[in-house]
Amino acid sequence: MMNNKTFRPDAIGSYFRLERVPLLFVTLSGLVYNVGLLAGPWYEGRLAQCLADILGGNETAGSMAALVFGYILVTLLVQTARFVKRFYVRRFANNINRRMKGILYANLVRQSRASLEREGAGELMTKAISDVDDCAEGMRKFTTEIFDTGVALVGYTVMLFVYDWRLALLSLLFTPVSYVCAARMKKPVQRAGAAYKKAAGALSAATLDRAQNAVTYRICGCEDARAERYEDTLKSYETAAVRSSVWQSALPPLYLAAAEAGVLFILWFGAKNVLGAGWSRWDIAAFTTFLSCFTKLTVKSSKAAKLFNSVQKAEVSWKRIRPLMKEPEVPEELSVPAPAGVTLENLSFAYGEEPVFSGLTLSARPGDIVGVTGPVACGKSTFGRVFLCEAPYGGSAKFGTAEFSDLTPRQLAATVGYLGHDPELSADTVRNNVLCGSERDALPYLAAVALKDEVLAMENGLDTAIGSGGARLSGGQAQRLALARTLAHPRPVLILDDPFSALDRKTEDTVFADLQKYAKDKVVFLISHRLYHFPQMRQILFMDGGKTAVGTHGELMASVPAYRRLYESQTGGEAHEAAKE
Repeated sequence: MMNNKTFRPDAIGSYFRLERVPLLFVTLSGLVYNVGLLAGPWYEGRLAQCLADILGGNETAGSMAALVFGYILVTLLVQTARFVKRFYVRRFANNINRRMKGILYANLVRQSRASLEREGAGELMTKAISDVDDCAEGMRKFTTEIFDTGVALVGYTVMLFVYDWRLALLSLLFTPVSYVCAARMKKPVQRAGAAYKKAAGALSAATLDRAQNAVTYRICGCEDARAERYEDTLKSYETAAVRSSVWQSALPPLYLAAAEAGVLFILWFGAKNVLGAGWSRWDIAAFTTFLSCFTKLTVKSSKAAKLFNSVQKAEVSWKRIRPLMKEPEVPEELSVPAPAGVTLENLSFAYGEEPVFSGLTLSARPGDIVGVTGPVACGKSTFGRVFLCEAPYGGSAKFGTAEFSDLTPRQLAATVGYLGHDPELSADTVRNNVLCGSERDALPYLAAVALKDEVLAMENGLDTAIGSGGARLSGGQAQRLALARTLAHPRPVLILDDPFSALDRKTEDTVFADLQKYAKDKVVFLISHRLYHFPQMRQILFMDGGKTAVGTHGELMASVPAYRRLYESQTGGEAHEAAKE
Protein backbone atom coordinates (compact mmCIF):
# COMPACT_ATOMS: atom_id res chain seq x y z
CA MET A 1 0.00 0.00 0.00
CA MET A 2 1.32 3.43 -0.87
CA ASN A 3 2.14 5.92 1.82
CA ASN A 4 -0.93 8.15 2.13
CA LYS A 5 1.34 11.18 2.25
CA THR A 6 2.25 10.60 -1.40
CA PHE A 7 -1.36 10.22 -2.53
CA ARG A 8 -3.09 13.29 -3.95
CA PRO A 9 -6.84 12.84 -4.48
CA ASP A 10 -6.89 15.78 -6.92
CA ALA A 11 -4.21 14.24 -9.18
CA ILE A 12 -5.24 11.52 -11.65
CA GLY A 13 -1.73 10.04 -11.67
CA SER A 14 -1.98 9.23 -7.97
CA TYR A 15 -4.83 6.80 -8.61
CA PHE A 16 -2.78 4.95 -11.21
CA ARG A 17 0.19 4.70 -8.85
CA LEU A 18 -1.98 3.42 -6.04
CA GLU A 19 -3.28 0.60 -8.27
CA ARG A 20 0.11 -0.61 -9.44
CA VAL A 21 -0.54 -4.30 -8.62
CA PRO A 22 -3.64 -4.66 -10.84
CA LEU A 23 -1.86 -2.60 -13.49
CA LEU A 24 1.10 -5.02 -13.39
CA PHE A 25 -1.22 -7.92 -14.25
CA VAL A 26 -2.86 -5.76 -16.92
CA THR A 27 0.56 -5.04 -18.42
CA LEU A 28 1.75 -8.66 -18.52
CA SER A 29 -1.50 -10.11 -19.86
CA GLY A 30 -1.90 -7.17 -22.26
CA LEU A 31 1.52 -7.77 -23.79
CA VAL A 32 0.78 -11.48 -24.26
CA TYR A 33 -2.59 -10.67 -25.76
CA ASN A 34 -1.42 -8.03 -28.20
CA VAL A 35 1.74 -9.83 -29.29
CA GLY A 36 -0.43 -12.90 -29.83
CA LEU A 37 -2.74 -10.85 -32.02
CA LEU A 38 0.08 -10.47 -34.54
CA ALA A 39 -0.01 -14.20 -35.10
CA GLY A 40 -3.56 -13.91 -36.43
CA PRO A 41 -2.74 -12.16 -39.72
CA TRP A 42 0.29 -14.46 -40.21
CA TYR A 43 -1.84 -17.59 -39.82
CA GLU A 44 -4.54 -16.12 -42.06
CA GLY A 45 -1.94 -15.51 -44.77
CA ARG A 46 -0.43 -19.01 -44.41
CA LEU A 47 -3.90 -20.59 -44.55
CA ALA A 48 -4.73 -18.68 -47.74
CA GLN A 49 -1.41 -19.76 -49.29
CA CYS A 50 -1.87 -23.36 -48.14
CA LEU A 51 -5.32 -23.44 -49.73
CA ALA A 52 -3.88 -22.16 -53.00
CA ASP A 53 -1.08 -24.79 -52.84
CA ILE A 54 -3.60 -27.58 -52.16
CA LEU A 55 -5.61 -26.51 -55.19
CA GLY A 56 -2.36 -26.54 -57.17
CA GLY A 57 -1.47 -30.00 -55.88
CA ASN A 58 1.63 -28.81 -53.94
CA GLU A 59 0.26 -29.33 -50.40
CA THR A 60 -1.92 -31.84 -48.55
CA ALA A 61 -4.87 -31.51 -46.24
CA GLY A 62 -2.59 -32.51 -43.34
CA SER A 63 -0.61 -29.31 -43.72
CA MET A 64 -3.85 -27.31 -43.62
CA ALA A 65 -4.96 -29.22 -40.49
CA ALA A 66 -1.64 -28.45 -38.73
CA LEU A 67 -2.03 -24.76 -39.51
CA VAL A 68 -5.63 -24.77 -38.28
CA PHE A 69 -4.61 -26.55 -35.05
CA GLY A 70 -1.84 -24.02 -34.42
CA TYR A 71 -4.24 -21.16 -35.18
CA ILE A 72 -6.72 -22.52 -32.62
CA LEU A 73 -4.04 -22.89 -29.92
CA VAL A 74 -2.77 -19.34 -30.49
CA THR A 75 -6.34 -18.03 -30.42
CA LEU A 76 -7.01 -19.79 -27.09
CA LEU A 77 -3.82 -18.33 -25.61
CA VAL A 78 -4.69 -14.87 -26.86
CA GLN A 79 -8.25 -15.00 -25.53
CA THR A 80 -7.08 -16.30 -22.14
CA ALA A 81 -4.68 -13.38 -21.89
CA ARG A 82 -7.52 -11.08 -22.95
CA PHE A 83 -9.76 -12.44 -20.17
CA VAL A 84 -7.04 -11.90 -17.53
CA LYS A 85 -6.37 -8.40 -18.81
CA ARG A 86 -10.02 -7.40 -18.79
CA PHE A 87 -10.55 -8.88 -15.32
CA TYR A 88 -7.76 -6.77 -13.83
CA VAL A 89 -8.74 -3.69 -15.82
CA ARG A 90 -12.25 -3.96 -14.38
CA ARG A 91 -10.80 -4.52 -10.92
CA PHE A 92 -8.63 -1.44 -11.40
CA ALA A 93 -11.67 0.62 -12.44
CA ASN A 94 -13.78 -0.65 -9.52
CA ASN A 95 -11.04 0.24 -7.04
CA ILE A 96 -10.74 3.72 -8.56
CA ASN A 97 -14.51 4.19 -8.47
CA ARG A 98 -14.75 3.09 -4.84
CA ARG A 99 -11.83 5.26 -3.76
CA MET A 100 -13.11 8.36 -5.59
CA LYS A 101 -16.60 7.98 -4.16
CA GLY A 102 -15.21 7.44 -0.66
CA ILE A 103 -13.17 10.63 -0.90
CA LEU A 104 -16.01 12.62 -2.44
CA TYR A 105 -18.58 11.43 0.12
CA ALA A 106 -16.19 12.09 3.02
CA ASN A 107 -15.79 15.69 1.85
CA LEU A 108 -19.49 16.16 1.13
CA VAL A 109 -20.54 15.21 4.67
CA ARG A 110 -18.08 17.76 6.07
CA GLN A 111 -19.58 20.61 4.09
CA SER A 112 -21.99 22.96 5.78
CA ARG A 113 -25.71 22.50 5.39
CA ALA A 114 -25.92 25.89 3.67
CA SER A 115 -23.38 25.00 0.98
CA LEU A 116 -25.09 21.67 0.31
CA GLU A 117 -28.46 23.36 -0.01
CA ARG A 118 -27.01 25.97 -2.39
CA GLU A 119 -25.71 23.28 -4.72
CA GLY A 120 -28.91 21.25 -4.66
CA ALA A 121 -29.59 17.56 -4.16
CA GLY A 122 -29.89 16.80 -7.87
CA GLU A 123 -26.50 18.31 -8.70
CA LEU A 124 -24.84 16.54 -5.77
CA MET A 125 -26.33 13.20 -6.82
CA THR A 126 -25.04 13.67 -10.36
CA LYS A 127 -21.55 14.48 -9.10
CA ALA A 128 -21.45 11.69 -6.55
CA ILE A 129 -22.67 8.99 -8.92
CA SER A 130 -22.55 9.88 -12.61
CA ASP A 131 -19.41 12.03 -12.63
CA VAL A 132 -17.35 9.59 -10.59
CA ASP A 133 -18.53 6.71 -12.79
CA ASP A 134 -17.54 8.63 -15.93
CA CYS A 135 -14.09 9.41 -14.51
CA ALA A 136 -13.45 5.79 -13.56
CA GLU A 137 -14.75 4.60 -16.93
CA GLY A 138 -12.50 7.04 -18.77
CA MET A 139 -9.50 5.78 -16.81
CA ARG A 140 -10.52 2.19 -17.52
CA LYS A 141 -10.79 2.81 -21.24
CA PHE A 142 -7.47 4.61 -21.27
CA THR A 143 -5.80 1.68 -19.50
CA THR A 144 -7.46 -0.85 -21.80
CA GLU A 145 -6.63 0.98 -24.99
CA ILE A 146 -2.95 1.31 -24.08
CA PHE A 147 -2.76 -2.39 -24.95
CA ASP A 148 -5.81 -3.04 -27.10
CA THR A 149 -4.85 -0.09 -29.26
CA GLY A 150 -1.41 1.30 -28.48
CA VAL A 151 0.66 -1.88 -28.39
CA ALA A 152 -1.37 -3.44 -31.19
CA LEU A 153 -0.87 -0.38 -33.41
CA VAL A 154 2.89 -0.54 -32.91
CA GLY A 155 2.95 -4.27 -33.63
CA TYR A 156 0.83 -4.04 -36.76
CA THR A 157 2.84 -1.06 -38.02
CA VAL A 158 6.13 -2.92 -37.56
CA MET A 159 4.68 -5.91 -39.38
CA LEU A 160 3.56 -3.75 -42.31
CA PHE A 161 7.03 -2.18 -42.60
CA VAL A 162 8.64 -5.63 -42.58
CA TYR A 163 6.57 -6.73 -45.57
CA ASP A 164 6.91 -3.51 -47.65
CA TRP A 165 8.00 -0.25 -46.04
CA ARG A 166 7.12 1.88 -49.07
CA LEU A 167 3.59 0.57 -49.32
CA ALA A 168 3.27 0.81 -45.51
CA LEU A 169 4.14 4.52 -45.60
CA LEU A 170 1.74 5.15 -48.45
CA SER A 171 -1.20 3.27 -46.96
CA LEU A 172 -0.73 4.82 -43.50
CA LEU A 173 -0.93 8.39 -44.80
CA PHE A 174 -4.63 8.59 -43.94
CA THR A 175 -4.45 7.09 -40.43
CA PRO A 176 -3.28 10.31 -38.69
CA VAL A 177 -6.31 12.06 -40.21
CA SER A 178 -8.59 10.27 -37.71
CA TYR A 179 -6.41 11.46 -34.80
CA VAL A 180 -6.44 15.05 -36.04
CA CYS A 181 -10.23 14.94 -36.42
CA ALA A 182 -10.64 13.55 -32.89
CA ALA A 183 -8.40 16.25 -31.44
CA ARG A 184 -10.35 19.00 -33.21
CA MET A 185 -13.59 17.60 -31.78
CA LYS A 186 -12.41 18.13 -28.19
CA LYS A 187 -14.26 21.38 -27.51
CA PRO A 188 -17.61 20.33 -29.05
CA VAL A 189 -17.46 17.03 -27.17
CA GLN A 190 -16.71 18.77 -23.87
CA ARG A 191 -19.40 21.40 -24.40
CA ALA A 192 -21.97 18.73 -25.15
CA GLY A 193 -20.81 16.70 -22.14
CA ALA A 194 -21.03 19.69 -19.79
CA ALA A 195 -24.54 20.51 -21.01
CA TYR A 196 -25.57 16.88 -20.51
CA LYS A 197 -24.24 16.86 -16.93
CA LYS A 198 -26.10 20.06 -16.12
CA ALA A 199 -29.32 18.66 -17.57
CA ALA A 200 -28.81 15.40 -15.64
CA GLY A 201 -28.50 17.35 -12.38
CA ALA A 202 -31.69 19.27 -13.14
CA LEU A 203 -33.54 16.04 -13.94
CA SER A 204 -32.35 14.41 -10.69
CA ALA A 205 -33.60 17.42 -8.72
CA ALA A 206 -36.95 17.39 -10.54
CA THR A 207 -37.33 13.64 -9.97
CA LEU A 208 -36.66 14.01 -6.24
CA ASP A 209 -39.11 16.88 -6.01
CA ARG A 210 -41.80 14.92 -7.84
CA ALA A 211 -41.33 11.85 -5.64
CA GLN A 212 -41.10 13.65 -2.29
CA ASN A 213 -44.04 15.98 -2.90
CA ALA A 214 -46.28 13.65 -4.89
CA VAL A 215 -49.02 13.56 -2.23
CA THR A 216 -49.01 17.35 -1.87
CA TYR A 217 -49.30 17.89 -5.61
CA ARG A 218 -52.11 15.35 -5.86
CA ILE A 219 -54.08 16.86 -2.98
CA CYS A 220 -53.63 20.41 -4.30
CA GLY A 221 -54.67 19.36 -7.79
CA CYS A 222 -51.52 20.63 -9.43
CA GLU A 223 -50.22 17.31 -10.70
CA ASP A 224 -50.74 18.27 -14.34
CA ALA A 225 -48.80 21.53 -13.96
CA ARG A 226 -45.95 19.75 -12.17
CA ALA A 227 -46.01 16.98 -14.77
CA GLU A 228 -45.65 19.58 -17.54
CA ARG A 229 -42.66 21.12 -15.77
CA TYR A 230 -41.15 17.68 -15.32
CA GLU A 231 -41.70 16.89 -18.99
CA ASP A 232 -39.94 20.12 -19.95
CA THR A 233 -36.98 19.13 -17.76
CA LEU A 234 -37.02 15.62 -19.22
CA LYS A 235 -37.13 17.00 -22.76
CA SER A 236 -34.14 19.24 -22.05
CA TYR A 237 -32.28 16.24 -20.62
CA GLU A 238 -33.11 14.08 -23.64
CA THR A 239 -31.96 16.80 -26.03
CA ALA A 240 -28.67 17.23 -24.18
CA ALA A 241 -28.21 13.45 -23.96
CA VAL A 242 -28.78 13.01 -27.71
CA ARG A 243 -26.34 15.78 -28.57
CA SER A 244 -23.71 14.32 -26.26
CA SER A 245 -24.31 10.83 -27.66
CA VAL A 246 -24.02 12.06 -31.24
CA TRP A 247 -20.60 13.52 -30.54
CA GLN A 248 -19.60 10.31 -28.77
CA SER A 249 -21.05 7.70 -31.14
CA ALA A 250 -21.45 9.23 -34.59
CA LEU A 251 -17.81 10.23 -35.07
CA PRO A 252 -15.97 6.86 -34.76
CA PRO A 253 -17.35 5.50 -38.09
CA LEU A 254 -16.02 8.63 -39.77
CA TYR A 255 -12.63 8.08 -38.16
CA LEU A 256 -12.65 4.49 -39.42
CA ALA A 257 -13.59 5.53 -42.96
CA ALA A 258 -10.76 8.08 -43.03
CA ALA A 259 -8.21 5.56 -41.78
CA GLU A 260 -9.27 2.83 -44.25
CA ALA A 261 -8.76 4.99 -47.33
CA GLY A 262 -5.27 3.44 -47.58
CA VAL A 263 -6.84 0.14 -48.68
CA LEU A 264 -6.98 1.54 -52.20
CA PHE A 265 -3.17 1.74 -52.32
CA ILE A 266 -2.84 -1.80 -50.95
CA LEU A 267 -5.16 -3.24 -53.59
CA TRP A 268 -3.28 -1.46 -56.39
CA PHE A 269 0.35 -1.72 -55.35
CA GLY A 270 -0.11 -5.01 -53.44
CA ALA A 271 -1.44 -6.63 -56.60
CA LYS A 272 1.69 -5.43 -58.44
CA ASN A 273 3.84 -7.06 -55.74
CA VAL A 274 2.05 -10.38 -56.28
CA LEU A 275 2.51 -10.07 -60.04
CA GLY A 276 6.21 -9.31 -59.55
CA ALA A 277 5.99 -5.74 -60.89
CA GLY A 278 5.97 -3.90 -57.57
CA TRP A 279 8.43 -2.82 -54.89
CA SER A 280 8.53 -6.32 -53.30
CA ARG A 281 7.92 -9.89 -54.42
CA TRP A 282 4.84 -11.29 -52.66
CA ASP A 283 2.92 -14.50 -52.70
CA ILE A 284 -0.76 -14.75 -51.79
CA ALA A 285 0.14 -15.32 -48.12
CA ALA A 286 2.10 -12.05 -47.96
CA PHE A 287 -0.69 -10.08 -49.68
CA THR A 288 -3.35 -11.53 -47.34
CA THR A 289 -1.21 -10.94 -44.25
CA PHE A 290 -0.49 -7.32 -45.24
CA LEU A 291 -4.15 -6.56 -45.99
CA SER A 292 -5.31 -8.25 -42.78
CA CYS A 293 -2.74 -6.34 -40.71
CA PHE A 294 -3.77 -3.03 -42.24
CA THR A 295 -7.49 -3.71 -41.70
CA LYS A 296 -6.94 -4.59 -38.04
CA LEU A 297 -4.71 -1.54 -37.63
CA THR A 298 -7.37 0.82 -38.99
CA VAL A 299 -10.00 -0.67 -36.67
CA LYS A 300 -7.65 -0.12 -33.73
CA SER A 301 -6.88 3.34 -35.01
CA SER A 302 -10.56 4.29 -34.99
CA LYS A 303 -10.80 3.04 -31.40
CA ALA A 304 -7.89 5.27 -30.47
CA ALA A 305 -9.76 8.24 -31.93
CA LYS A 306 -12.88 7.17 -30.02
CA LEU A 307 -10.74 6.96 -26.88
CA PHE A 308 -9.89 10.65 -27.28
CA ASN A 309 -13.60 11.47 -27.08
CA SER A 310 -14.09 9.20 -24.03
CA VAL A 311 -11.21 10.88 -22.25
CA GLN A 312 -12.63 14.29 -23.14
CA LYS A 313 -15.95 13.25 -21.63
CA ALA A 314 -14.17 12.08 -18.46
CA GLU A 315 -12.35 15.43 -18.31
CA VAL A 316 -15.70 17.21 -18.06
CA SER A 317 -16.68 15.08 -15.07
CA TRP A 318 -13.25 15.43 -13.46
CA LYS A 319 -13.43 19.24 -13.63
CA ARG A 320 -16.82 19.10 -11.89
CA ILE A 321 -15.72 16.92 -8.97
CA ARG A 322 -12.08 17.98 -8.61
CA PRO A 323 -12.83 20.76 -6.08
CA LEU A 324 -14.24 18.04 -3.80
CA MET A 325 -11.36 15.63 -4.37
CA LYS A 326 -9.11 16.51 -1.46
CA GLU A 327 -7.73 14.34 1.30
CA PRO A 328 -10.48 14.10 3.93
CA GLU A 329 -9.37 15.23 7.33
CA VAL A 330 -9.32 12.48 9.91
CA PRO A 331 -11.76 13.86 12.47
CA GLU A 332 -10.43 14.18 15.97
CA GLU A 333 -12.35 12.44 18.70
CA LEU A 334 -15.26 14.51 19.94
CA SER A 335 -14.55 15.97 23.34
CA VAL A 336 -17.80 17.21 24.85
CA PRO A 337 -17.02 20.29 27.01
CA ALA A 338 -18.25 20.81 30.54
CA PRO A 339 -21.55 22.65 31.01
CA ALA A 340 -21.35 26.43 30.70
CA GLY A 341 -23.68 29.33 30.12
CA VAL A 342 -24.60 30.97 26.82
CA THR A 343 -24.30 34.74 26.46
CA LEU A 344 -25.70 36.68 23.49
CA GLU A 345 -24.84 40.36 23.13
CA ASN A 346 -26.34 42.52 20.42
CA LEU A 347 -26.65 39.42 18.21
CA SER A 348 -27.83 39.99 14.65
CA PHE A 349 -28.11 38.03 11.45
CA ALA A 350 -28.82 38.93 7.83
CA TYR A 351 -29.07 37.14 4.48
CA GLY A 352 -26.93 39.43 2.36
CA GLU A 353 -28.38 42.92 2.78
CA GLU A 354 -31.67 41.67 4.21
CA PRO A 355 -31.66 41.66 8.06
CA VAL A 356 -33.53 38.86 9.82
CA PHE A 357 -33.13 40.08 13.41
CA SER A 358 -30.85 42.36 15.39
CA GLY A 359 -30.11 43.70 18.88
CA LEU A 360 -30.62 40.37 20.68
CA THR A 361 -29.10 40.19 24.16
CA LEU A 362 -29.70 37.46 26.75
CA SER A 363 -27.88 35.15 29.16
CA ALA A 364 -28.74 31.55 29.94
CA ARG A 365 -27.14 29.22 32.46
CA PRO A 366 -27.06 25.39 32.55
CA GLY A 367 -30.50 24.06 33.41
CA ASP A 368 -32.34 26.84 31.55
CA ILE A 369 -34.88 26.08 28.83
CA VAL A 370 -35.26 29.23 26.79
CA GLY A 371 -38.46 29.39 24.77
CA VAL A 372 -38.22 30.97 21.30
CA THR A 373 -41.41 31.94 19.49
CA GLY A 374 -43.01 34.50 17.22
CA PRO A 375 -45.20 34.74 14.11
CA VAL A 376 -44.58 32.66 11.01
CA ALA A 377 -41.38 33.60 9.11
CA CYS A 378 -40.10 35.82 11.91
CA GLY A 379 -36.63 34.19 11.95
CA LYS A 380 -37.04 31.54 14.69
CA SER A 381 -35.35 28.74 12.72
CA THR A 382 -32.69 31.15 11.47
CA PHE A 383 -31.90 32.04 15.09
CA GLY A 384 -31.44 28.34 15.89
CA ARG A 385 -29.07 27.81 13.00
CA VAL A 386 -26.91 30.75 14.04
CA PHE A 387 -25.36 28.42 16.64
CA LEU A 388 -24.22 26.09 13.83
CA CYS A 389 -22.13 28.98 12.41
CA GLU A 390 -23.04 28.16 8.81
CA ALA A 391 -22.90 31.85 8.00
CA PRO A 392 -21.37 34.88 9.76
CA TYR A 393 -23.43 36.59 12.45
CA GLY A 394 -23.13 40.05 13.95
CA GLY A 395 -22.53 40.86 17.59
CA SER A 396 -21.42 38.16 20.00
CA ALA A 397 -22.56 34.64 20.87
CA LYS A 398 -20.48 32.88 23.52
CA PHE A 399 -20.41 29.49 25.17
CA GLY A 400 -18.71 30.22 28.46
CA THR A 401 -15.86 32.47 27.39
CA ALA A 402 -15.51 31.04 23.85
CA GLU A 403 -17.12 32.68 20.83
CA PHE A 404 -19.15 30.13 18.86
CA SER A 405 -17.70 31.37 15.58
CA ASP A 406 -14.15 30.75 16.90
CA LEU A 407 -14.79 27.06 17.55
CA THR A 408 -13.51 24.52 15.03
CA PRO A 409 -16.16 22.40 13.27
CA ARG A 410 -15.35 19.46 15.57
CA GLN A 411 -15.51 21.65 18.68
CA LEU A 412 -18.80 23.06 17.48
CA ALA A 413 -20.16 19.54 16.88
CA ALA A 414 -19.15 18.58 20.44
CA THR A 415 -20.80 21.69 21.90
CA VAL A 416 -24.10 22.15 20.05
CA GLY A 417 -26.80 19.54 19.59
CA TYR A 418 -29.28 20.50 16.87
CA LEU A 419 -32.68 19.11 15.94
CA GLY A 420 -34.27 20.80 12.93
CA HIS A 421 -37.95 20.72 12.16
CA ASP A 422 -37.23 18.05 9.54
CA PRO A 423 -36.49 14.81 11.48
CA GLU A 424 -33.89 13.62 8.91
CA LEU A 425 -34.18 9.92 9.67
CA SER A 426 -32.23 7.24 7.82
CA ALA A 427 -33.70 4.15 6.16
CA ASP A 428 -32.49 1.93 9.00
CA THR A 429 -33.75 0.39 12.22
CA VAL A 430 -35.16 2.28 15.18
CA ARG A 431 -32.08 1.31 17.21
CA ASN A 432 -29.59 2.61 14.65
CA ASN A 433 -31.51 5.84 14.17
CA VAL A 434 -31.25 6.53 17.90
CA LEU A 435 -27.71 5.33 18.61
CA CYS A 436 -26.06 5.94 15.21
CA GLY A 437 -23.84 2.87 15.58
CA SER A 438 -22.96 2.97 19.29
CA GLU A 439 -23.52 -0.06 21.53
CA ARG A 440 -25.61 1.59 24.24
CA ASP A 441 -29.19 0.82 25.21
CA ALA A 442 -31.66 2.88 23.17
CA LEU A 443 -34.69 2.28 25.42
CA PRO A 444 -33.98 5.02 28.02
CA TYR A 445 -33.91 7.65 25.27
CA LEU A 446 -37.08 6.30 23.69
CA ALA A 447 -38.73 6.35 27.11
CA ALA A 448 -37.70 10.00 27.53
CA VAL A 449 -39.73 10.91 24.44
CA ALA A 450 -42.71 8.65 25.26
CA LEU A 451 -41.92 6.29 22.39
CA LYS A 452 -40.66 3.19 24.23
CA ASP A 453 -43.96 1.29 24.43
CA GLU A 454 -44.83 2.04 20.79
CA VAL A 455 -41.46 0.74 19.60
CA LEU A 456 -41.64 -2.44 21.68
CA ALA A 457 -45.08 -3.08 20.17
CA MET A 458 -43.65 -2.99 16.63
CA GLU A 459 -43.08 -6.28 14.78
CA ASN A 460 -39.31 -6.31 15.38
CA GLY A 461 -39.07 -3.91 18.29
CA LEU A 462 -35.86 -1.89 18.24
CA ASP A 463 -34.79 -3.67 15.06
CA THR A 464 -37.84 -2.54 13.08
CA ALA A 465 -36.83 -0.87 9.81
CA ILE A 466 -38.55 2.50 9.52
CA GLY A 467 -38.16 3.02 5.75
CA SER A 468 -36.72 5.95 3.84
CA GLY A 469 -37.04 9.13 5.90
CA GLY A 470 -39.15 7.26 8.48
CA ALA A 471 -41.90 6.52 5.97
CA ARG A 472 -43.33 3.72 8.15
CA LEU A 473 -43.77 6.02 11.14
CA SER A 474 -46.41 8.60 11.89
CA GLY A 475 -45.40 12.25 11.96
CA GLY A 476 -45.35 12.30 15.76
CA GLN A 477 -43.33 9.08 15.97
CA ALA A 478 -40.76 10.37 13.48
CA GLN A 479 -40.45 13.62 15.43
CA ARG A 480 -39.99 11.83 18.75
CA LEU A 481 -37.49 9.36 17.28
CA ALA A 482 -35.37 12.27 16.02
CA LEU A 483 -35.58 13.87 19.46
CA ALA A 484 -34.51 10.57 21.08
CA ARG A 485 -31.46 10.57 18.79
CA THR A 486 -30.60 14.10 19.89
CA LEU A 487 -30.93 13.16 23.56
CA ALA A 488 -28.74 10.06 23.02
CA HIS A 489 -25.87 12.32 21.99
CA PRO A 490 -25.86 14.91 24.77
CA ARG A 491 -24.30 18.32 24.24
CA PRO A 492 -24.12 21.27 26.66
CA VAL A 493 -26.17 23.41 24.24
CA LEU A 494 -29.31 22.03 22.59
CA ILE A 495 -31.26 23.70 19.78
CA LEU A 496 -34.67 22.08 19.34
CA ASP A 497 -36.64 23.48 16.41
CA ASP A 498 -40.37 22.82 16.84
CA PRO A 499 -40.01 19.30 18.30
CA PHE A 500 -43.65 19.10 19.45
CA SER A 501 -45.51 20.26 16.34
CA ALA A 502 -46.83 16.77 15.49
CA LEU A 503 -47.60 15.67 19.08
CA ASP A 504 -50.92 15.65 20.92
CA ARG A 505 -51.17 17.68 24.12
CA LYS A 506 -50.88 14.72 26.50
CA THR A 507 -47.75 13.35 24.78
CA GLU A 508 -46.25 16.82 24.64
CA ASP A 509 -46.73 17.22 28.42
CA THR A 510 -44.96 13.92 29.05
CA VAL A 511 -42.05 14.69 26.72
CA PHE A 512 -41.60 18.21 28.08
CA ALA A 513 -41.48 16.94 31.68
CA ASP A 514 -38.74 14.47 30.70
CA LEU A 515 -36.90 17.20 28.79
CA GLN A 516 -36.82 19.37 31.94
CA LYS A 517 -35.08 16.56 33.85
CA TYR A 518 -32.69 15.89 30.97
CA ALA A 519 -31.73 19.56 30.62
CA LYS A 520 -30.67 20.13 34.24
CA ASP A 521 -27.05 20.64 33.15
CA LYS A 522 -27.67 22.01 29.66
CA VAL A 523 -28.80 25.20 27.98
CA VAL A 524 -31.80 24.42 25.76
CA PHE A 525 -33.30 26.77 23.18
CA LEU A 526 -36.78 25.41 22.47
CA ILE A 527 -38.13 26.93 19.25
CA SER A 528 -41.87 26.42 19.05
CA HIS A 529 -45.13 27.99 17.95
CA ARG A 530 -46.95 25.98 20.68
CA LEU A 531 -46.83 27.92 23.91
CA TYR A 532 -48.49 25.60 26.45
CA HIS A 533 -45.29 25.15 28.45
CA PHE A 534 -43.79 28.60 28.04
CA PRO A 535 -44.98 29.75 31.50
CA GLN A 536 -42.62 27.11 32.99
CA MET A 537 -39.52 28.53 31.25
CA ARG A 538 -37.16 30.98 32.96
CA GLN A 539 -36.76 33.10 29.81
CA ILE A 540 -38.63 33.57 26.57
CA LEU A 541 -37.41 35.14 23.34
CA PHE A 542 -40.14 36.67 21.21
CA MET A 543 -39.25 37.60 17.62
CA ASP A 544 -41.34 39.75 15.30
CA GLY A 545 -40.45 41.94 12.33
CA GLY A 546 -36.70 41.77 12.93
CA LYS A 547 -37.09 42.91 16.56
CA THR A 548 -36.62 40.76 19.64
CA ALA A 549 -37.96 40.89 23.19
CA VAL A 550 -36.57 38.83 26.09
CA GLY A 551 -38.22 38.24 29.44
CA THR A 552 -40.26 35.88 31.57
CA HIS A 553 -43.69 34.73 30.51
CA GLY A 554 -45.33 37.22 32.85
CA GLU A 555 -43.17 40.10 31.63
CA LEU A 556 -43.93 39.42 27.98
CA MET A 557 -47.64 38.99 28.68
CA ALA A 558 -47.62 42.45 30.19
CA SER A 559 -45.34 44.28 27.77
CA VAL A 560 -45.69 42.56 24.39
CA PRO A 561 -49.31 42.53 23.10
CA ALA A 562 -48.44 40.29 20.13
CA TYR A 563 -47.08 37.63 22.50
CA ARG A 564 -50.13 37.90 24.74
CA ARG A 565 -52.49 37.49 21.77
CA LEU A 566 -50.53 34.50 20.48
CA TYR A 567 -50.57 32.79 23.87
CA GLU A 568 -54.26 33.45 24.55
CA SER A 569 -55.25 32.23 21.08
CA GLN A 570 -53.79 28.82 21.97
CA THR A 571 -54.65 28.45 25.64
CA GLY A 572 -57.98 30.23 26.01
CA GLY A 573 -59.02 30.00 29.66
CA GLU A 574 -55.49 29.22 30.78
CA ALA A 575 -54.30 32.70 29.86
CA HIS A 576 -55.63 34.44 32.96
CA GLU A 577 -54.03 31.99 35.40
CA ALA A 578 -50.75 32.03 33.52
CA ALA A 579 -50.65 35.80 33.52
CA LYS A 580 -50.87 35.83 37.31
CA GLU A 581 -47.74 33.74 37.75
